[in-house]
Amino acid sequence: MDLMQPPFEPRHLRNAFGCFATGVTVVTGRAADGTRTGLTANSFTSVSLDPPLLLFCPANGASALPLLRQTGRFAINVLDLDGQVVADRFAQKGVDRFAEAEWMDWDGLPVLSAAKAAFACDIHADHDGGDHRIIVGRITRYGLAPERESLLYLHGRYQRVHVGG
Repeated sequence: MDLMQPPFEPRHLRNAFGCFATGVTVVTGRAADGTRTGLTANSFTSVSLDPPLLLFCPANGASALPLLRQTGRFAINVLDLDGQVVADRFAQKGVDRFAEAEWMDWDGLPVLSAAKAAFACDIHADHDGGDHRIIVGRITRYGLAPERESLLYLHGRYQRVHVGG
């Protein structure tokens, strides 16, 4: 392993971060006027069971961030293997991100019908994280479809888990 010293080259640092496998999520929200928004995020993790907290880290420039912060609510949709199309769509600009997928309504929040798991949250805390925000959500509702396989992201690519016996 090569030991790197500051100043760090951003692309190389990103590649180092990419050595850690993550799940893939779509974070969604809805304004009072019905406008839906969302973004793809792989920076998601559980924080606490009591109280039930999770976090995700959107880029400061994410187009969905102002609406999510304004409403104080969001949903995290954990994607299954078939969710790659949804993840790619929510990572694009200038498209209807909610097209080509089936959505449910959880107390006003859009939730992906085919999610492996989903969490409805109120914003519990919002912290500076450099070029990202650290948004901590208090879970108000969740659902789980354990039979579905998870979509993973590793080394800059979507991956499958091979569960051997």
